[in-house]
Amino acid sequence: MARILRGAGWRDITARAFAAVPLNYAVTGALTMLIARLLPGGAQQASIGATIFSFAIFAAIAMMAFAVRSAARLWAGLIATGTIAAFADWCLIAWGGRL
Repeated sequence: MARILRGAGWRDITARAFAAVPLNYAVTGALTMLIARLLPGGAQQASIGATIFSFAIFAAIAMMAFAVRSAARLWAGLIATGTIAAFADWCLIAWGGRL
C-alpha cells in the first residue's frame, strides 16, 4: 500500500481525501434522505432504518475513494450520485412524499 501511495501525487491524495470525507458526507446525506422516504412503515421507523444504513454507505464510499484508479472518475461518480439522489428527494417531496 505504501508503494502505491508513494507513486501518487499530493494532489491526487488530497482530492481523494476531500472526496472521502466532505463530499462523502453530502452524498450519504442525500442517499439517506432518499432511503428514508422509500422505506415502508412509519416515518420514525424509516428514518432510523435509513440512518443505520447510512453508516455502511459512508464507510463504503470512504473505502472506495482510495480504491478507485482515477480521482476524477471518483468525483464525477459521487457528484452524479449526489445530484440524482437530491433530485429524487426533491421530486418525492414535491409530489407529496413524506418528510
